[in-house]
Amino acid sequence: MENWITNTMEEFGYIGILLLITIENIFPPIPSEIILTFGGFMTTYTDMTVFGVVAVSTVGSVLGAVILYWIGTLLNMEKIESIVDRWGHIIRLTKEDVHKANGWFDKYGYWTVFFCRFIPLIRSLISLPAGMAKMNFGIFLVLTTLGTLIWNYVLIRIGAAVGSSWESIVEYMDIYSNIIYVVIALAIIVFLFLYIRKRLIKS
Repeated sequence: MENWITNTMEEFGYIGILLLITIENIFPPIPSEIILTFGGFMTTYTDMTVFGVVAVSTVGSVLGAVILYWIGTLLNMEKIESIVDRWGHIIRLTKEDVHKANGWFDKYGYWTVFFCRFIPLIRSLISLPAGMAKMNFGIFLVLTTLGTLIWNYVLIRIGAAVGSSWESIVEYMDIYSNIIYVVIALAIIVFLFLYIRKRLIKS
């Protein structure tokens, strides 16, 4: 997949990035880390600029998020589960992934849309529960755009800075993802512990 992504970007430039990042937001298993860091690297040996790559990748990301948002408005959890049961194996998506995104949105509200843009895989899926909850579209658009812009800018800048070593950043991003998941799991455990202890004290 990595070769297909980089070949598409080299052949079609900005348009290739726009299409790939849009698809990445709809089909999360396509890694945005590869698209963005390689896009940053391309600014070192082509006419493409950091500003241009950030702009088209952000437009593509927001477009993909909006598509998932509107899909979410048409679905409920049961329908999404049935779709994942049937097609999830193709895009390496599980019901647990969907439930995780939905749980975070229910618990933390609108700001989840912003902060989840920095968490691989969940960054795309969070648009579904936002749509299902009929979140105010203007607020969704603003928070999604801000979170996406920061994520894209940072990875593209890193890709431009490390140049031909951009692939090493993808490896570090895998480590980053695992750390984030562990931190979130620990936070949930601590929250549950404090909640249960509080209930026991009251009783």
